[in-house]
Amino acid sequence: MNRELDKKLEQTIWVARSLFQRGKTAGSTANISFRHEGCIYISGSGTCFGTLQKEEFAVMDPEGKHIKGPKPSKEFPLHKLLYDKKEARAVIHTHSFYATLWSCLAHESTEDVIPDYTPYLRMKVGRIGMVPYGEPGSRELFTLFEKCIPNSDGYLLQNHGPVIWGKDVMSAFYGIEELEESAKIAWHLQVQLQHTAKKADNIQGKHLLK
Repeated sequence: MNRELDKKLEQTIWVARSLFQRGKTAGSTANISFRHEGCIYISGSGTCFGTLQKEEFAVMDPEGKHIKGPKPSKEFPLHKLLYDKKEARAVIHTHSFYATLWSCLAHESTEDVIPDYTPYLRMKVGRIGMVPYGEPGSRELFTLFEKCIPNSDGYLLQNHGPVIWGKDVMSAFYGIEELEESAKIAWHLQVQLQHTAKKADNIQGKHLLK
């Protein structure tokens, strides 16, 4: 194994374990990949971010043919679409809590669903689009995802979770971290605004009763 590939694998495993250890994903629900010398290295089907090893990456050629290693994640086509249509060098898909929670809500604009309360999501990723629901690993999901790719910079799969790409695995990691934090801020602000509005309505109602 050459030094550059070994470094990429080590970095990717560090990212995966960091996400797992901090509760950003659980069980075998996430997948991660990177490009190296024309091939795509993706975490194998059923692997866990908390225990991921170098030998648990499937190696795929640019056309999506399995070269070696374990069976790739069933969501490999999501990764391949980003490698084909964006300047992606790494892709991360998780089921992190707040991003997934936000993906379960209805949104006015499906091309930009995360409010930019802070500037950092725009800086690190850009606009986050909502991909309509398709069963995980299904051709329907991949078709829906492909249609949404040109309209946004990062993605939430409806009722499913986030997909972020980057120029390398660390930039994808920073992006998916910022997406989760932005979704968390948006969720809590929405709850607070609803609470404030309800409290104001109650106060107004009391005045009307006097």
